[in-house]
Amino acid sequence: MDITRSSPAPVRVVAVPPELEPEPADLTALPEPIAVEPLQTLPATATTATATTATATTATTTAITTTATTSATATDVRGRRNRPRPRDLLALLRPGQWVKNLAVVPLALLDTHPWGAAAFLRTGWAVLGFTLASALVYVVNDLADRERDRLHPVKRHRPIASGRVSTPAAVVLTGALALALTGWAVAGPAWQWWPTALYLALSLAYSQGLKHVPLVDAFIVATGFVLRLVQGALLIGAQLSEWLALCVFSLCLMLALGKRRHEMTAAGRAHRPALRGYTLAFLDHLVVLVAVLTAVSYVLYLRDDASLAAGASLVTLLSAPCAVFGLARYLQLLLVEEGGGNPVHVLFRDRATLVNAALWAVLVALALLLPQASA
Repeated sequence: MDITRSSPAPVRVVAVPPELEPEPADLTALPEPIAVEPLQTLPATATTATATTATATTATTTAITTTATTSATATDVRGRRNRPRPRDLLALLRPGQWVKNLAVVPLALLDTHPWGAAAFLRTGWAVLGFTLASALVYVVNDLADRERDRLHPVKRHRPIASGRVSTPAAVVLTGALALALTGWAVAGPAWQWWPTALYLALSLAYSQGLKHVPLVDAFIVATGFVLRLVQGALLIGAQLSEWLALCVFSLCLMLALGKRRHEMTAAGRAHRPALRGYTLAFLDHLVVLVAVLTAVSYVLYLRDDASLAAGASLVTLLSAPCAVFGLARYLQLLLVEEGGGNPVHVLFRDRATLVNAALWAVLVALALLLPQASA
């Protein structure tokens, strides 16, 4: 027992009324942390609005930049579209149809002998003139028919109808072709360009309304090929055979009527107003009738007007079946196989027609060269 440590004093107990008695302190509880007022910040709504505003500003800036870029790109693309490609301009001139001039104009050589370099040069000059004239007619027709061609299953792919060549560009091309054709007429022999001028006049009348007249439309097309033949004969200086002219006319009329028949079967009558004056049965009868006229006029030309020697009669006789076979083959392609929409493709891509044409050309060449050899 430690005597140095004093005893505690006695504790005096005083009664306190219950309502005055303080509550005992909880010594185990941690003291509450001092509330530190945070830095003043924007309310959540304001923060969201600010972020939204910033995002909108960024989006607006991006949109403006994108719009400007898109506009520049669209302007560049539109500018490129307004500048047609050279191959589209060439397609507008239809170089695939130029073979018609090569096939018809040189026929005038059949009535001239002997052949020389001057005759071939003049024939080439006639081919050039009608190539320019026909190209000009094709462009004018496509300009006039651009709305109607858009409804056709095949013609809607043409350069003007499809939009690959704009109307102003086609007008400029028309002016350039007209200038070139004028230069051709001035540079050639005086007043021997009248078949080409008549062809242009008929073609203009055709484009302005005659193409909507049944029968007249096909007859104008066939007359254009006879004018090609006349132009070649004028420049060469040959006397044109009437039977040869009739043969060319009837053959081209058959092809024109066959093309209209194909259009009726492919696109109906709505595409070409002139088709309302035709029926399939009527066109079938006309095509056969004109085919017979072609064969008869060809044989009469060989008998009466062709410059053939007596020894060439057998060759001439053999060439007649080739001509009849060619006509029969075309009728087969038109009436049986439902072809004939593009006569150039039919005549120059069909194997049987090509072989027959080659054989006919060899026989005719022999018949024409034999008189010169005997002389």
